[in-house]
Amino acid sequence: MARKFFVGGNWKCNGTNEEVKKIVSTLNEAEIPSEDAVEVVVSPPFVFLSLVKSLLRSDIQVAAQNCWVRKGGAFTGEVSAEMLVNLGIPWVILGHSERRLILNESNEFVGDKVAYALSQGIKVIACVGETLEQRESGSTIEVVAAQTKAIADKISNWDNVVLAYEPVWAIGTGKVATPAQAQEVHAELRKWFQTNVSAEVAGSVRIIYGGSVNGANCKELAAQPDLDGFLVGGASLKPEFVDIIKSATVKKSS
Repeated sequence: MARKFFVGGNWKCNGTNEEVKKIVSTLNEAEIPSEDAVEVVVSPPFVFLSLVKSLLRSDIQVAAQNCWVRKGGAFTGEVSAEMLVNLGIPWVILGHSERRLILNESNEFVGDKVAYALSQGIKVIACVGETLEQRESGSTIEVVAAQTKAIADKISNWDNVVLAYEPVWAIGTGKVATPAQAQEVHAELRKWFQTNVSAEVAGSVRIIYGGSVNGANCKELAAQPDLDGFLVGGASLKPEFVDIIKSATVKKSS
């Protein structure tokens, strides 16, 4: 079964009511490939989730940028998976490098978060990726395999998980992994699934790339055989996000 191309837009900690409405209006007016060709998800900050969901066209889904590791309660400042379900939010991004590095979320904590979100019926974009030091020391594959294993240890079904490979050194820096570098890690991750999970999951799980993806480089990246889409940061706030969504057609024609 062919893996459906997936494009996520991570708005991070950006936006005002007015800016958010403008981004949504650009997306609503855009001509994008059909849902058969590409699955599109945008991830606004928590405070704008309901607004975006109420205004956005129905063929683009909404994701939260995080959720708590278990049922809600006395956890000031956190948002639970149950709350997202209540708002009708189908997706969540978990394990983003900014949370791993700045907020010290461990591999195990991310694994627990992924398992809990899935248990509540929320689909997960789970992020993995190495720092520049780790890449330069030759431990990229070891690092992303350990991050992936921490998730695999907690879940048995990967149907509702998209894995996002985001080399930390390429996020927001303007440096992009070359198509060959991205393909190499994606292929190694797929091989890891083959060995450690199953051949079926290795063939079906979507592994998307994130790290300074933009309108100029998306087509060449999209053409890589093991690259199933993108998690886009800064460019998802701009009209060029539409061009990135359209790069899904590279897969259809290859």
